Amino acid sequence: MNKLLLLTYVGLTAFCLRPSSLHAQEFSSLDQVTFGDTRSEEKHQLKSENSSIISGGLGQQARVLSPKPTPTFEGGKLAFAAKVDPLKQNYITVKFWGNDRDKTMLLIFIDGKQIGYRHLGDIDFLWLGNGEPAFNNRFFYVTLPLPIQYTKGRKTANLEIRSFGLIWGYGETFDKYQKNMISPSLGLYKAYTHTNPAFAPHKKEVQGKYDAKPSLRPEPGEEVMEALKTRVNTELLKMLASDKPLTQQEMVLLAEAYSVKWTPAFNNQKAIDKIVFSIDEFCKAFVKNPELAWNDKAVYNSEWLTTGLLSRSIATVWNKISPFVDETLDNGGGVKVLRRNAWAELLQASLKYSTTHRRHYTNQTMIIDLFTFECNKALALLAPSKALPRHKTLGYLYESVGLAPWLGKETENGPEKPLGDNYWQTTDKGLTKELGFVGYYGEVLDWVVDIYRSTCVDGKPGTGDEKIRQQLLKMMKARTYFRYPAPDADGFKAFRAEAVVGWRDSGHYPGNVLYGDRGVAWDASPLMTAAATLDPTAIGIAQEMIADNQFFKMLEEKLKPGGIRVTKSLIRIPDEYEFIKDLKKSDVHLPMSKESPDFVFSDEEDGVIAIKNGDEILYASLYWRARYAVNNLARVHYITPTTDRIAIFYIESQYRPSGMSYTRPNWTNMGFSGSRNFYTDVESANTDEVLPIAKIPDGIKFKPGDESIFAGKADFYKMEYGNYLVGMNMAKDRSFDLNIPEGFSVATNLVTKGKVNSKVISVAPRTTVVLYRK
Repeated sequence: MNKLLLLTYVGLTAFCLRPSSLHAQEFSSLDQVTFGDTRSEEKHQLKSENSSIISGGLGQQARVLSPKPTPTFEGGKLAFAAKVDPLKQNYITVKFWGNDRDKTMLLIFIDGKQIGYRHLGDIDFLWLGNGEPAFNNRFFYVTLPLPIQYTKGRKTANLEIRSFGLIWGYGETFDKYQKNMISPSLGLYKAYTHTNPAFAPHKKEVQGKYDAKPSLRPEPGEEVMEALKTRVNTELLKMLASDKPLTQQEMVLLAEAYSVKWTPAFNNQKAIDKIVFSIDEFCKAFVKNPELAWNDKAVYNSEWLTTGLLSRSIATVWNKISPFVDETLDNGGGVKVLRRNAWAELLQASLKYSTTHRRHYTNQTMIIDLFTFECNKALALLAPSKALPRHKTLGYLYESVGLAPWLGKETENGPEKPLGDNYWQTTDKGLTKELGFVGYYGEVLDWVVDIYRSTCVDGKPGTGDEKIRQQLLKMMKARTYFRYPAPDADGFKAFRAEAVVGWRDSGHYPGNVLYGDRGVAWDASPLMTAAATLDPTAIGIAQEMIADNQFFKMLEEKLKPGGIRVTKSLIRIPDEYEFIKDLKKSDVHLPMSKESPDFVFSDEEDGVIAIKNGDEILYASLYWRARYAVNNLARVHYITPTTDRIAIFYIESQYRPSGMSYTRPNWTNMGFSGSRNFYTDVESANTDEVLPIAKIPDGIKFKPGDESIFAGKADFYKMEYGNYLVGMNMAKDRSFDLNIPEGFSVATNLVTKGKVNSKVISVAPRTTVVLYRK
């Protein structure tokens, strides 16, 4: 085992601590390189390739890294020497200007080896630009740990910052995955080495201007709604005029439009005829190719959706379609069959596939189970004796939204139960639950709204399953803590979704503009939760978005991508808006609003906290991307009026040991798979680090190297970051002591609002203590 990782076993608990002075208030750096400053660069033996000096934010000098003369995926780089502590855990922090817009990736190297991973690793890239300004008119800082084996016993480290083109995480080949670097990086202003993970710049450093009252967005306005209607109606007219069969996505749009007054499909018999014809043609194709039931190339993620969209079309206009289902047609193979039997055979095949191919990531199982429910609902209309009992498919929905334990796919011997018989898809507090807090991919309100709507009596909104409605509202309220005030890309007042501490997020910083629903997503709309539930909190949040004039901006952004997938998500928006805009003004505000009181929100099952403390906001994931073993890493997003700080650093943990360990392989790309290790000429600086594996529950299949929600989750975490001390107890059945460092002897408990008067605080099961010192 790596001797640099100290393990002491106490009873059933293991305690882990990196050699670092975690309690000392070391706000000064060991070393500082000022890029663009000749004296500083010479002092640190800086060597650059494809780099230039610029006058950047607030007139400060910086360096940008540029593409090569003939662009490749690699761009410019900076190499320099910096002081480190030979005994402690060291960190590097880089300063950036928040107005820069770029689409490049930056990675840190030490002794020529790459630190961390390019995609979803627990030790992350330094930067991945998405073309948006990160922190308007101010500087921000990113902190990463330096592998201790490269600094122990040394006073100087040989470091590099290298630039690359963007990556597309879903690309299965190098050409699809890795893009060339074709534009300059954002500016690099300073690099600091230090041992306190809560790096704080010197008070005299220039930081930028904070706009306490950002302006409201002046445009666009209601003209966007007319553009939306034009787009939908243009698509519908094309469908009605075409003599070709519709795709599943077109079918469902046409079916929903049949009851929408402002569309040409409203009460139009031609729409019904078109849907019937298209389903017939799909069934004929299915006879020739049975895999079409789950492998329809015209549908995104068809192995998840199967024929759920086609099924939804049947249920949506069933009263108009039902007179035709007992007619005879050729099944495409020369056999005459009843239409209802041909359709039912297709849906039975879809059900068989979807029930035996469930996935455990929350958003994925929601999508699969939703369309399983839709298939079965349509099958029950066509051939009741062939459908599953409604309680069975409703039970899948309960599992997917966290109302019942998730049991996995069906097998000949019953549910597979790959995560045991007591794994829940959401936490008790309403967050999606995977390998920690899920940021953008955890924004699943649109799917839960869709699930709720599917349980409604057709044509009667608000009649859906009440348990699912209540769960939807719980999830909605939990997500509100992860919206923070930040200007939009043009500097206007807005709220953004917290994505920095989300384990499945990559390149989403500073987070999408988002109030309630993720309105610009392909399958979502900005008002859907409010309109579906009529909940006062959801309505208040929707009104806040409209008042900030971000609603029409979302629609404008939503209209930019082409494709039927986006178009079909637009159909409900005009009527939802007309309803909500006329409601009485609510006094509800998002929790992070200036008008809202301070709070601590903690979710001990996900290992995440959200804190509003005056004009400071702190987000932290203490259980950070620990897929294979306990890594003792946390990720923090610390927001103040003047600076934004992002950090990955080591914390303390206690856990039940399994006796097994995991050795980091030489992976440099995905932090979770060697399958796309395209960069074979690059070595990882983290290779061969040995990490302990926490106890795996009895009955769960596991071996070292398996991704597991149990392998890396500790029972208790202790995190110190600047003026904050956090003790989080994730265990269900035992308390832990939080020993109070001397520096927190005079502090406030932000949870109880009381003063600290003890050297030890007992942290009860599934609770969190947060201390703050001024």
